[in-house]
Amino acid sequence: MRAALLLTMLFAAALPAQELVVGDGAPFKTVSAAVAAARPGSTIRVRPGTYREPTIEIRTPRLRIVGEGWPVLDGEGQREIVNIRADDVTLQGLVFFNTGIAHMQDRAALRVIEAARCTVADNRFRQTLFAVYLQRAVDCTIRNNDIVGAGGGESSNGNGVHLWHSTGIRVIGNRITGQRDGIYFEFSRGAVAENNRSEANARYGLHFMFSDSCRYTDNAFVANGAGVAVMYSKGITMERNEFRDAVGSAAYALLLKEITDGVLVENKFIGSSTGLYLEGASRFEIRGNEFRANGWAVRLMADALDNRFVGNTFEGNAFDVATNSRTLRSTFDGNWWDAYRGYDLDRDGRGDVPFRPVRFFALVVERHPEALLMLRSPVTTVLDAAERVFPVLTPPLADERPLMRPPR
Repeated sequence: MRAALLLTMLFAAALPAQELVVGDGAPFKTVSAAVAAARPGSTIRVRPGTYREPTIEIRTPRLRIVGEGWPVLDGEGQREIVNIRADDVTLQGLVFFNTGIAHMQDRAALRVIEAARCTVADNRFRQTLFAVYLQRAVDCTIRNNDIVGAGGGESSNGNGVHLWHSTGIRVIGNRITGQRDGIYFEFSRGAVAENNRSEANARYGLHFMFSDSCRYTDNAFVANGAGVAVMYSKGITMERNEFRDAVGSAAYALLLKEITDGVLVENKFIGSSTGLYLEGASRFEIRGNEFRANGWAVRLMADALDNRFVGNTFEGNAFDVATNSRTLRSTFDGNWWDAYRGYDLDRDGRGDVPFRPVRFFALVVERHPEALLMLRSPVTTVLDAAERVFPVLTPPLADERPLMRPPR
């Protein structure tokens, strides 16, 4: 019996790959029927049309499903659309539509379950609760997909790209809007998010927890309800991203919470209530970033330790730095501040007197937020000027050698 089974498997592996066609006038009327007939390594081409069928279960490895003319896979508001349970599967050129809302289930248009090296590329997702959901997946690529959620609040929406207990996932070049969180990572490792645009999502443009050794580069996170949150992780690199237009009392362009050993380089923080918020964040190199036109550029909590700010630009912010403590263990060295009024007698490009970025009025607002109404009052100007001359109440935080010109 075992010998017969082994011979059957070897014979199946030796069969040539097929090309199967789905659509009107084609050999297969449904995608599920073509999947059931496909051998490993086959390609299924789906012609234009709308396909309403039970959840498509893919258990055949090395299968390619390619849409021609944007065929629509319609969940009819009742179900998940595709489940992948095999390695090396590719889905391309498809429209995933209308999973419906499920309050007791994380219903996904496309779910990858314990599979490796799958590729989800150049697809469209419309009115889906969760668009792409990977659980215990390895080395998969989610690339150049266009994801538009159904909108609405957090309770009636899911995430655009959702990773759970996954490793080595690459999320590249996707456009995500109208979801709860645009990109969500949990208990994942070694993930890369690159060249994505996550905009106008109900909560976070990027939200990840308990996910170590991840890298985020060249993304744009724009006008998301609460900005971006990175929490309970270590070994994170964030380079050349744009964080902007996160507006609200609990909105942060970037929140770093209980996170250690990271690099934050050449990012832009623009037009947000708070640009960068650090709480329990330690040992970060924060270098070459731009903080422009924010309410608070940087808010450093007392438990944010051993962070180093070097070569950053602070321009047009209401408050450059704010804190809830007089004792801080983070340092500022060689940053450019538009509020600096010092001089450079030796012409080395560095100011000869230190700059203290924490205004007295910033301390007042930290303790009494309602005082923000007096931000432009002449009284606050006088108090800040007096504190600069005789610094008694503000923390002894200073950039000892500030730049005289913005860094290139």
